[in-house]
Amino acid sequence: MTNRIRLFVLCLLGIPAFIALTSCGPKEGASSEIVIGEYGSLTGKDATFGISTQNGIAMAVDAVNKAGGLLGKQIRVVVEDDQGQAEQALTVVTKLITKDQVIAVLGEVASSNTLAAAPFAQKSGVPMISPSSTNIAVTEKGDYISRVCFIDPFQGFVMAKFAASTLKMKNVAILRDLKSAYSVGLADAFIENFKKFGGNIVTDQSYSGGDPDFSAQLTSIKSKNPDGVFVPGYYSEVGLIARQSKKLGLTVPLMGGDGWDSPSLQEIGGDALNGSFFSNHYAADDPNPVIQTFVSAYRARFNQTPDGLAALGYDAANVLFEAIRKANSTEGPKLRDAINQTKDFQGVTGKITINKDRNADKPAVVLEIRGGKFLYRETITP
Repeated sequence: MTNRIRLFVLCLLGIPAFIALTSCGPKEGASSEIVIGEYGSLTGKDATFGISTQNGIAMAVDAVNKAGGLLGKQIRVVVEDDQGQAEQALTVVTKLITKDQVIAVLGEVASSNTLAAAPFAQKSGVPMISPSSTNIAVTEKGDYISRVCFIDPFQGFVMAKFAASTLKMKNVAILRDLKSAYSVGLADAFIENFKKFGGNIVTDQSYSGGDPDFSAQLTSIKSKNPDGVFVPGYYSEVGLIARQSKKLGLTVPLMGGDGWDSPSLQEIGGDALNGSFFSNHYAADDPNPVIQTFVSAYRARFNQTPDGLAALGYDAANVLFEAIRKANSTEGPKLRDAINQTKDFQGVTGKITINKDRNADKPAVVLEIRGGKFLYRETITP
């Protein structure tokens, strides 16, 4: 029996293990539901990222199902925990596509994890929308990969402009996480733009994600007498860095990016974070009715104020749902094209337009940490 005949016979027999790994799986319209995948860090040191994103996606899914679903079907989400590890991200996305046969994937937050998994989605012809991976290389993995957040070159520009123009800083130190594509990319973007604004980088220090002690780097930074320190890391380390900075007498403002945005940041850093600033995708205290409706619903359901990751998860899911409506299909190529043609979609994090590079054109906000709260300070547009 030739391989081609054997494949045909196995498909007819419907052997489940084989179906999961071949094109004999269910075609469009064969199921009573639309299955999408979601992956993120639901456990591990950056778990609030995945949990917030999952909460936002769940709100969007529940709303669309309550309204009757899409294409006459209900939406079902298969959620996988990658534990914040790049290798695990690839493993769970492979499982979502080959076994669960999802029509699209939402995730990840951390750029390193998205970069690990995106090539498999691209190869499989399954659209992937990242809610919040900002490293520029993410969407360069292929035309099935897009995102609803701004990218690091813009975020770096935002904080460089804020430091130079609003805070009037001349000399800034850098403290980056060398293990994080996000941190490295954002640090590079800040440096490039800050120099264009006439600023000077007095030192560029580094650490590895998971490190508990930053005293050597902070002591070196203090000796350079900077006006501020740019720390483009994740909240789990930033809180510790803030506390250790104040203990060493380094009292200049700390600045960072959207990786700071977590309810746990304040728990870790406490009052040491007062007077610090970071760029983000939205401000929960913005009076915009779209934002306040979302914030109220989120608070009622989860008993906490939604962070930017929750808002981006909500927006990513809704961009996918709108694309399904427009495509009137869940077939990969049609869905990909509809996602990439998104224009002026009104999300919680602003109007979202997916540009030719499959990145979102949108403004950013700068938030100030004061008294345990994230307070709106400024909006900077592209």
